[in-house]
Order: sequence, then C-alpha cells, then structure tokens
Amino acid sequence: MSRPHRTPPRWVRWTLGILLALVPCVVWGVTTATAERSLGPHEALYEVTTNGLVTVDLGPLGTIQIDSPLPLGLGADVTVEEIPADLTAVGQADTLEGLSQDLEDYLRFFGGPQETIGSVARALVVDALRRTGFAVLVVAAVGAGLYLLLGPPRRRELSERVAPRTYKITAGVVLVSLVGASLVASDPGTTSGPSQRASAVFDGTPLEGARITGRLAGVVDTYGAMLIDLYRENEDFYARADANLVAAWDRRDRIQRLTAPRSAAAATSDDRPSDEPSDGASPDAPDATGDAPEATDAPTSGADDAPDTGAEEPGAPDTEDGDEARDAPTPQPAPAAEEDLVTLLVVSDLHCNTGMSPLIRTAVERSGASVVLNAGDTTMNGTAVESFCVDSFASAVPKGVTMVVADGNHDSVETSAQERANGQTVLDGKVVEVEGIRILGDRDPLETRLGLGSQPPREETPEEYAARLAEVACTEQEDGDGIDLLLIHTPRMGNEALDSGCVPNQVSGHMHTRSGPERTGGGVRYVSGSTAGAVKDQLRIGPLKGTAEMTVLRFDPERRRIVDWQLVQIGTDESAKVWPRIAWPTPSGEPVVEEPDEVGTEDGTEGDLPGGDAPAGAPAGDEPAGEG
Repeated sequence: MSRPHRTPPRWVRWTLGILLALVPCVVWGVTTATAERSLGPHEALYEVTTNGLVTVDLGPLGTIQIDSPLPLGLGADVTVEEIPADLTAVGQADTLEGLSQDLEDYLRFFGGPQETIGSVARALVVDALRRTGFAVLVVAAVGAGLYLLLGPPRRRELSERVAPRTYKITAGVVLVSLVGASLVASDPGTTSGPSQRASAVFDGTPLEGARITGRLAGVVDTYGAMLIDLYRENEDFYARADANLVAAWDRRDRIQRLTAPRSAAAATSDDRPSDEPSDGASPDAPDATGDAPEATDAPTSGADDAPDTGAEEPGAPDTEDGDEARDAPTPQPAPAAEEDLVTLLVVSDLHCNTGMSPLIRTAVERSGASVVLNAGDTTMNGTAVESFCVDSFASAVPKGVTMVVADGNHDSVETSAQERANGQTVLDGKVVEVEGIRILGDRDPLETRLGLGSQPPREETPEEYAARLAEVACTEQEDGDGIDLLLIHTPRMGNEALDSGCVPNQVSGHMHTRSGPERTGGGVRYVSGSTAGAVKDQLRIGPLKGTAEMTVLRFDPERRRIVDWQLVQIGTDESAKVWPRIAWPTPSGEPVVEEPDEVGTEDGTEGDLPGGDAPAGAPAGDEPAGEG
C-alpha cells in the first residue's frame, strides 16, 4: 500500500517555486555569458564553457589550453579576432613600426596574463548577471501572464495536483537545467585538453601548464625559449629595481628622521616660505648606494638648494622703484603639521610599460600618498585592446588612494572610459575636489596615432582649449574658490592659464624630460619626466631604456599651497634614488600683461618641441628623451 504524498507548507512551496524559476535563469545566464576583450594586440570574444579549460583558438595554428581560474568547473573559449584598426590606431602591418607595436602587445600579455584574465572574469560576471536578470524578467512576465489566463478555479485545481509533488518537480527542473547547460556550454572538441602534454617552455611563468596543439606547438617549442628569456629578463629587472627602491626609501627615511629636529627648528624660527629641503639634506646627499649622485641626475636646484627657476628666490622682497609695501610680509595661516599635509604622487607618460606597476605601488605606499596624479599618455594608441595597460596601472594604486588623470595625446575616449571603469577620476574640463585640493584639467586637445601624426579629436583648436582652461580658472577665482592645481598633459597648453594669474600651480608631462618647478606667469609650472623611462624609437617594454621618474608633492590644505617636492628616480642599471624634499617656489599670483613667449608651432603637433631643446629649467645636459 503506497503512502500518501505529504503536501509541503505554503511558505515552502513559495520558496521552492522561486527556486524553480531562478535556477534555470542563473544557469542559463552563467553558461551563455560572453565578453569582448583584448588578447595581446587582438580583439577577442570570450564565451563561457563548463569544461574547466580556457581554450584560445588560433585557427589553423592550433590552440592554447590552460586550466581555468573560474569556479565551479567553468571555463572559456576564446576566439581570437583581428588586430583593431579603430581610432586609426595601428597602421598597416607591413610597416616595421606597426609590427614592433604588435610585438610589444604580445609581450605585455605574455608577461602578465593575470591582468587580462582578471578583466575578462569581471566582464563575464557582469554579462552573466545581466543575462540572468533578463531571464528572470522573461520568466516572471510569462508566469504572470499564465496566472491571469488560468483564472482562480483552474489555478486551485493545478495547485492541488502539483503541491504533493513539489520536491520532485523542483529537483527534476534543477537537474535538467544543469545537464542542459553543460551540454550547451561544453565544446566536445576541447574536453580532451588535460591529456595534452603541457609545454615545458612555460615552466616558471604565469602560463605554466599551458598545453599547445597544432602547428603552434612546434613554433613555441622552437622559438619559445627566446620569448621566455625576454620575459624573465624583464621580471628580474623590475624586481631588483623595486627592491632597490625600497632600500633607497629606507635610507631617505633614516636621513629625514635624523634631520627632523633641525628642520623643525628652522621652520619655527622663520615662518616665511623657504626653498631649503624640508629634511635638511641637500640634493648632493648620498643616495641609496651611499654614493653622491651625479649633478645631471639631481633635481633642478640653484644656490642653497633652491629650485633653479630663472627668477628671484621665492620669498625675497621686491624693492624695485622703492616700493617698500612689497617688503611687508603677507599674513598667512599657520603652516599645517606634518600629519595634516596631503601627499600626492605624480606619474606621467607611462606608455604601457606595465613593468613599472609594482614600483608605482611601492612609491605610493612608502610616500604615504593619498592621491596619484597621472599627467597622461598611459597608453600608446588609445585602442580598446590597451585596456590591459590601464588595468595594470590601476592595480598599482592601493585601495583608498584616488588616481586623477589628465589623458594625453596618445590616449583616447576609449582610454578614458577604461580609466573610469577602474574608478579613476578623469578630468574633463571641470574642477574636481580631491582631499581638499581643487584640480582643473582636461584630456589633451590632440590625438597622436602611430604613423599618422597628431590631429584635434574634437571641434576645438589647441588655442581654444588653452583659452577655455584659463577662462574656467579665472571664473573659479572670481567666484571665491579658485583652483589649486592645473593638471594637463602638454605643458604649453597651460601658458595662458598661468599668465592669467588664476592658476597657482601646473603639473604636466609630454616632454619625457623633467623641468622645474619654475615660476611661469603668475604660477609655478612643473613638467614630469616619463615614468616609463620612455626613449624615442625604443620599445617601451622590457628593462628601462631611460631613467624613469616619479615625483612626490606635499600640499598644505590650510594655506592651500604646495609645500615641497621630492624626486624619485629609477635608473637603467636598476638603481633607485629618493631625493630630499625641496621647497616649492611661491607663485606670484600676478597676471602677465606682456605677450607670452611662443613655444612650438601653431598646430601643436609632435614637432612643437623647440629645436629639440629641453624645457626651460631642465638640468644641464638633459635632452628630451623622445616624442611625447
């Protein structure tokens, strides 16, 4: 005699009913998720599978298979597509320049595939949630329609028949959904991957365990060792450079602790702005190796370690024409305590040299920076596939630290979108306030593409761009708030704003050679060197080709002025130097009435560097390291 079916309570039936509708939606959403991302220099389509493998299909060349980092046995099929020609970014592949750029992109992916994998995984999760939500809406709409069409009598009849079998029906639907999804998402042609011999070439690299099939296996076995050597050389170089940077910072910290009492006494005895290094050391102090640095490496400074601005010493009274009123000190708020200063780290012209990412993180952590200022040219051509570079630099910024970006001429609207997706503050012509600092800036008025020169990307000339920034700065000043910093890529684009007297400080890049800080117009201009060590006609990937530079600024929020600056350098020999702090020049705040000096050509293209000379105020013997 069969036992009667026990009817579950109403709340159980409702819970199981929701589960009955939700499970197929989730399974369908996850197993059909897709994402379009980059793979080296290629666009690629990523599709979720359930075979636990990431399979890169290279067509007649074969496939690359690696164990999937995704949970629950999920994997992905990757269909490699064309190298993009969007944004006229990459020239024809028959040019050596175009081929070398493709090589750089391949090597970047190989050197750090975890960045691409992480980006793809996040994109697949987002697409899975979107598809699941869509499926839930469809199921809910269909269910609501049936509910209304059946009517109360028919619904009661169905409920009486189905209720005793609630558990069986729920389990059956879940099982069918999982089996169906497995059959749909799996590719029988790739499930045999784990039995394929792993390529020994990849041992000790992020692709360790990868299995290569087809003609590509022979190519990898024959030539892969050369690529591995390049990868290991790159990894070893930046690992040693990072260790040297840590040691250099340790030494600088010790010097600053030893000289702190003297610096504090000097600060209390004279409340005027001073150009003496805040730690009491001079730029000729020994570096991390214990040797005195060469003069050409030192931050720009003149007598008594004051910045060589080509102007009078900041704070010196101007008695011209017997105007003794200028001798009177200007009342200022009391200087902020050390712990109340806001620390910023300046980087610029990264040009996809992701090897510098760990060193940027070290500089942020050791300096205590809460803001990173990126003066642009994060990428080489602003293409969609260069999201790998943006993601890598974003990962270098610790949680809680804000990155503010003024995109350069090698970036694009696509680059800006990628940066915003990483939570960065991308300047767009409006004033933003970060840590109490009011910052104005915008993406560069020109876009430079490989082999195609520079063109305005919008209906605004460089001259109109410069005038607009000056107008915004002065409008802010008239409203009473003003701005503290102008962050742009190309230095000359801020000349008009500096001359207006409405901009106290400007930070920029583009020149690949450091200049300043120097008084310009009514403010102070600082041009950052390349954080990628960029050198003209040299690959940006691999060990540094030129000295990489970052700059630490400290800002007093009470007096709303930059207090001092500190140069950080990484040499081509893996050496690292952390220079002492040097007082920031005091801006005059007075507008310039005469015509500003012309710098560069009217079209503002890459040929605007004046005869190859270094920017005004650059150290003697320094030349521009390459195109901006």
